[in-house]
Amino acid sequence: MKLAIFSLLILTLFVSAQNSATFTGVITDDMCAKGDHSSMRMGANDGECAIACVSAHGAQFVLYDGKETYGLSDQKAPKEFAGKKVTVTGTLDAKTKKITVRSMALAK
Repeated sequence: MKLAIFSLLILTLFVSAQNSATFTGVITDDMCAKGDHSSMRMGANDGECAIACVSAHGAQFVLYDGKETYGLSDQKAPKEFAGKKVTVTGTLDAKTKKITVRSMALAK
């Protein structure tokens, strides 16, 4: 029984790791989804504006890669990276264009 549970756990982790991908882009918000905050200017720069849109207007942090905008499951970590280029590792739901975030770091 223990071996079967252990095998199932290993298989689940293996399948999860296979579906994982990396995405690189700028952390912005869904009100200014292409990272252009010139119309809002709720801060001194794009990062401050994104944070203000999220906290004051209920926007969500998103990742914009220059072509596509992706929702992010994690809404806490992006605040640290607002307005910056990052690499996100996670699983993309193609229907909703939302990434289930496993990790996020400044892009190199």
